Amino acid sequence: MDSFMIWDLGLLGLFVILISLFLYRNKKSLKKEGLLWLYHTSWGIKIIERTGKKWRKFLKVSSYVAVWLGYALMGIMVYLFGRLVWIYAFHSEFIKASLHGLPPVMPLVPYLPQMFKLSFLPPFYFSYWIIILAVIAITHEFFHGIYAALAGVKTKTTGFGFFPFFFPVFLAAFVNLDEKAMEKKKNFEQRAVLAAGTFANTLTAILGVILMFIFFTLTYSPSGIVFDDYAYNVVNVTNISSINGVPINWNENQINELQNISEYKNIEANGINYYGIKGVDSSSGLVGLYYDAPGINSNLTGVIQEINGEKITSLDKLSEELMLYSPGEKINVSTYDGTVKNTIEVTLEENPFSEGKSWLGVSFLDNKPNGVFSTISYYTTAYKKTNVYYEPDFLLAKFIYDLLWWLVLISFSVALVNMLPMGIFDGGRFFYLTILKLTKSQKAAEKSFKRITQFFLFLLFVIMFFWAKSFF
Repeated sequence: MDSFMIWDLGLLGLFVILISLFLYRNKKSLKKEGLLWLYHTSWGIKIIERTGKKWRKFLKVSSYVAVWLGYALMGIMVYLFGRLVWIYAFHSEFIKASLHGLPPVMPLVPYLPQMFKLSFLPPFYFSYWIIILAVIAITHEFFHGIYAALAGVKTKTTGFGFFPFFFPVFLAAFVNLDEKAMEKKKNFEQRAVLAAGTFANTLTAILGVILMFIFFTLTYSPSGIVFDDYAYNVVNVTNISSINGVPINWNENQINELQNISEYKNIEANGINYYGIKGVDSSSGLVGLYYDAPGINSNLTGVIQEINGEKITSLDKLSEELMLYSPGEKINVSTYDGTVKNTIEVTLEENPFSEGKSWLGVSFLDNKPNGVFSTISYYTTAYKKTNVYYEPDFLLAKFIYDLLWWLVLISFSVALVNMLPMGIFDGGRFFYLTILKLTKSQKAAEKSFKRITQFFLFLLFVIMFFWAKSFF
């Protein structure tokens, strides 16, 4: 078990006890609404009204940014929803292999990556969950309140929502606006109030990225190089002259069978000896072949951290260090696989592209982002050099950095999901007001709002159907 998890579970127990005592002492102030208990307060109203007055000019200008950001996020979310339908409907193998059967819709709960063994995500602790939930919920509702104050709509009460079942836990914050007064305001002012929550979440995400950059720069150091693959070449299958020492006279059946056999270890093509097959494209007749190089021969894996005791912190440093040795010399390569550090002896060979120079035979790919989230992740973490492995300078650095990482991811995700044009989200009412503005017809707006909600509920059903179908 993760050593921090013990402390985290202890914190969970303490938190549940304190929340239970709070709810018991204030049980007369609680109001049941659906599955939640709402605790109404008035202390936040003064802060909302004071902020709305003090920053009136800034809020007025930023309301236009909030509204147009709302449309941009709505467009992105509709696109992502469509992509999700496509993936679950036509690529069920990806769901099993990459997401380990993770349902398309489920609450974000502590230890989710650990439960589903999602290695591409950092650990998600209870302490992360409660901190991030509080930051996102409070800022989201606070912005609703101050933009409502800007429009002249009063906030009746503020408060917090608690989920009392299984164990009591803080789940949400809320501002209770004067809805009748809200409906009388201009269409744009109403849209600005609705978009304010997602605007707050987006600003939180941006601030989180800035904090990630500052914190990472101060507390992380380059400690190795991560290679993407062993060195390989792509050749036409007809250029392969022998396999395992046996001459080949190619025919169609042998080409088709080639991709189903993985036991080739000695292949000659174009006068060069290769280690084995990386992959086969039978439609084009192209074959990926691994070079018979030191890296693959010595089963070199993990992060390359040292060569003969010299620390490797960049691709340039790796190249400089290899240039000190000649082909045929032996070097000690220290690696790290995420848990254990190993040192293996590697005999260098001549680089086929540079006569007289040695090489390891590993390759580094220029991985371009593909998709909205990967593109955002690529540019928001541009301060990390490609293929460089970083280690924290002290124990808690990774814990804090992962907390900021989750804050950015969840803040942006909430901003996106909240602008989905469905009735239960701010995006639903936002869509209704947009149609009302365009058509000047309340009937047309209500009909469009109803149809779009039904459409996305149908798509959600489709996604769940194909998710369930992928297990059979």
